[in-house]
Amino acid sequence: MHHHYEYFYLDPKFWVAVSFVLFVLLAGRKLWAALSGMLDKRADAVRAELNEARRLREEAEVMHREAEAERAAAAGEAEALITRAKAEAERVAAATAEEAENAAKRRERMAMDRIAAAEASAVAEVRQAAAEIASAAARDVIAQKLDAATDAAMVDRAVADLPRALRAA
Repeated sequence: MHHHYEYFYLDPKFWVAVSFVLFVLLAGRKLWAALSGMLDKRADAVRAELNEARRLREEAEVMHREAEAERAAAAGEAEALITRAKAEAERVAAATAEEAENAAKRRERMAMDRIAAAEASAVAEVRQAAAEIASAAARDVIAQKLDAATDAAMVDRAVADLPRALRAA
């Protein structure tokens, strides 16, 4: 059965179509608002994540520059420490060499002093031995050559020369 209505708005198919269009418009509007809201939220979240990533990257670059500066400062400080240690080692080596040289000179002086003392002692011993030998020889010669008369004459001469020797002294 096919019905023809006098006016189109009396046809139930028309009202079904109008209802469908209104439903689609209202539901589409709600759906569009919900979808665009979700997409806006997602875009905001992505923007926030990008901003956070940018901020973190900038912080990482700053930390990297600081770390490089600290590394350079540490390397400079290490170089300065090495330079100071080398200078100190050279100074200690020079001081040790000078001290060793001074000690060698002191030992040499002490050895020379000991040699001089040994020479003086040897000379004194030789003189003493020579004096003892000379006096023993003189005793022997005097004992062999002098008798009591010659001895008395020598004593008289020495006593007579005594005033002259005292004046000369």
